[in-house]
Amino acid sequence: MDKPLIGITMSRDEKFAIGARDWIRHVYLSAIIDAGGVPVPLPNEPTTTMLLDVCHGLLLTGGGDLDPARYGEVNHGHSLGISVSRDETELGLLQRAMECGMPIFGICRGMQAIAVAKGGTLIQDVSHQMPNSLITHHQEAPRDALTHRVMTADDSLLKRLVSSSEFMVNSFHHQAIAMVPEGMKIAATSEDQVVEAIESGDGRFILGVQWHPEDLADSESEAKSLFAAFVAAARQYQLR
Repeated sequence: MDKPLIGITMSRDEKFAIGARDWIRHVYLSAIIDAGGVPVPLPNEPTTTMLLDVCHGLLLTGGGDLDPARYGEVNHGHSLGISVSRDETELGLLQRAMECGMPIFGICRGMQAIAVAKGGTLIQDVSHQMPNSLITHHQEAPRDALTHRVMTADDSLLKRLVSSSEFMVNSFHHQAIAMVPEGMKIAATSEDQVVEAIESGDGRFILGVQWHPEDLADSESEAKSLFAAFVAAARQYQLR
């Protein structure tokens, strides 16, 4: 049986010295390959949605912030690294993947993109809008260091996948979900009640996590299990 093809979104540097460039951290590719999938990088171009027709799963990676206009707000000065082309590409890919029932896995910005695509809103800066939080959501420690705890919801797919009610994660974000959209539910929170994971409420494999499991897949069983489950769901989609 052929391995499932996993479309993976790419970051966009708009002001690179020799012109705009799309790029992706290799750990995303490695995590998919190790889980049994074949990564297919998806450039930030209007026609990229056509590439999704040959894929069996969609992985949305981390990166710069979404334009607050996408969820009906103005930029308060805290939303950074905005790329119009990336926003347009990812929201288009999400619409197409959701229409097809394709498995979707969102990481950090990717989770936020899932929420916005379905009508949710974001906290533009956690440190300003939650000043009493004792958790550092953008750690200075190495990317594979575990710095805070998340608690999984009792009835969640996430809890079944990681076989744990709480575990430690890394953290590299300054934005978070403010309003969870209709059709999605909270799958995990941090101790300061920041939404750390969301998932589909209808049983489909649509999962978003706020931490970065791609940096932990070599060392942490919870991270490895997320990629394994995602690629397994893509394999089932491939066989339909």
